[in-house]
Amino acid sequence: MKNKPWQKYVLVAAGVAFLSALSISEYVDQHALRDHSGAFPVKPITLVVPYAAGGGTDITARALAKASEKHLGQPIIVVNRTGGGGSVGLMEGAEAQADGYTVTYLVAELTTLPHLGLLPLTYERFKPLVQTNMDPSAITVRADAPWTTAEAFLEDAHAHPGKLKMGNAGTGSIWHLAAAMLEQKSGVRFTHIPYEGAGPAVSALMSGFVDAVPVSPAEVKKYVDQGKLRILAIQADTVSEAFPSVPTLQQSTGLSVHFIGTWRGLAVPRDTPDEIAQTLADALIKGTKDEEFREEMRKHGLGLRVKDAEAFARQLKESHETFARLIPELGLSRK
Repeated sequence: MKNKPWQKYVLVAAGVAFLSALSISEYVDQHALRDHSGAFPVKPITLVVPYAAGGGTDITARALAKASEKHLGQPIIVVNRTGGGGSVGLMEGAEAQADGYTVTYLVAELTTLPHLGLLPLTYERFKPLVQTNMDPSAITVRADAPWTTAEAFLEDAHAHPGKLKMGNAGTGSIWHLAAAMLEQKSGVRFTHIPYEGAGPAVSALMSGFVDAVPVSPAEVKKYVDQGKLRILAIQADTVSEAFPSVPTLQQSTGLSVHFIGTWRGLAVPRDTPDEIAQTLADALIKGTKDEEFREEMRKHGLGLRVKDAEAFARQLKESHETFARLIPELGLSRK
């Protein structure tokens, strides 16, 4: 049946109205975007943690997210992205949209894994916001272990090469390097067992799957306080604030071992606009001053060491250069 002339006009008018509606909708959407362009943030922020729940990085991230989100007016949602000794989470953070809605908790492994051929990017892919922590390695065993000093532990390792199992937070992690440095300095040999973060490594120690772990004091404090674990020594120049009665490795064994441990800080992808990065940095620094956050750090024995973006950038560069020299010396380079 043929259309009548008036029906054609109705169809044309309907089409014009539909296209006009689309144009208006497009205009409204664009106008809304312009209105919100200076109102960052307008939705929740994701905080990527490259390690499993329960470790020092995760504890710090959750405490800081809670303390900082009130200064942003939006929730900060912590997401654990484990794997590859931290490389999976670091890659996800670096490759996220540079819009400020994905923040990554950087860890020392960002400056170790590239030199091991285990991470195809460096700190230069990030724009630093704030550093929050710095913690030394604490050589830790079960409370019922036969060693009460680091000296006795190393004597056993000398007598039985490869017998003692040393857990770590993943191949190439800072805690793996702490054990490797101990091997180099003392002439012993451990069997290294990697886990997906310090939390799982500590759990393995508690269950008897490994003999010792070098992790931060924070990651074992609860169990030390409960009488389940014992710290033999601290791999640093000075004793830990959390455990002032525990000797340094040099005090315990005479070995000259300077600080080796982790630092933690937050960053966004490097192309994130400066004004957005500054908004985040301001809120996070305010969060580090929050008394509840600081109390949480004290409770877990985490070493609070806050640095602004500029100082954190220097820390990243120095750490990268240090491990570029140290890793080949330890015979671990795979590049």
